[in-house]
Amino acid sequence: MNAIADVQSSLDQRNIPINQVGIKGLRLPVRIATQEGEASTVAELTMTVALVATQKGTHMSRFIELMEAHQDKIDAAALKTLTQTMLSRLEANAGKISLTFPFFRRKTAPVTEIGSWLDYQVTMTGEINNGHYTQQLQVIVPVTSLCPCSKEISAYGAHNQRSHVTVSLRSQAVIHIEEIIDLVERQASCQLYGLLKRPDEKYVTEQAYDNPKFVEDMVRDIAAALKSEPRITEFQVESENFESIHNHSAYAMIQYP
Repeated sequence: MNAIADVQSSLDQRNIPINQVGIKGLRLPVRIATQEGEASTVAELTMTVALVATQKGTHMSRFIELMEAHQDKIDAAALKTLTQTMLSRLEANAGKISLTFPFFRRKTAPVTEIGSWLDYQVTMTGEINNGHYTQQLQVIVPVTSLCPCSKEISAYGAHNQRSHVTVSLRSQAVIHIEEIIDLVERQASCQLYGLLKRPDEKYVTEQAYDNPKFVEDMVRDIAAALKSEPRITEFQVESENFESIHNHSAYAMIQYP
């Protein structure tokens, strides 16, 4: 049998390196490490490596093979190992793996204590560049915010909105997804629940009214809480408030350091 040509490994004459090349939009069932053990979900992956100027292409099938061979739950240590193994298999000196997935958490209504699921979007990214590994965790937390100005100027009531708070961070020790969710929800006018009965709805409405927050308040309070956590070395916090009285959002962002 004649050998099959390896076109990807052939010499490229244009002498232009590629910063990132690989696969995007790969969906796979995965197990994610949690505070209580692990949780199953479906992740969408982007896996890329740097390609030297002299090589025509990368070996796309090797990205899939890497994930098909991985059977353990994914935590900080596993993501680092996956990233290192990817570079070895693809013979690259730089590369990145990102997993984006819904993270489901069981929540209990504040008065009736009825249980329901709430989902949060999470992205874990591991990257190696110039021999240095970095890892980032991003969590999008939906919460309620209530406008202090509206409360102050109105004879009764105040407008509120659902807000998406996005926290992206790097840490020197393990930070669990649930810890970031708890931190953000404590700083909101009120947290969200999947299922509420009338007594619960009364409670969350009144709690938000008693705890008004501008978008500026939200990011400042969350940034202060993040800065007080010694494991976190750098972060970015954003809040997008989907206004109920405008056809646009209010937005604020703080980056540290």
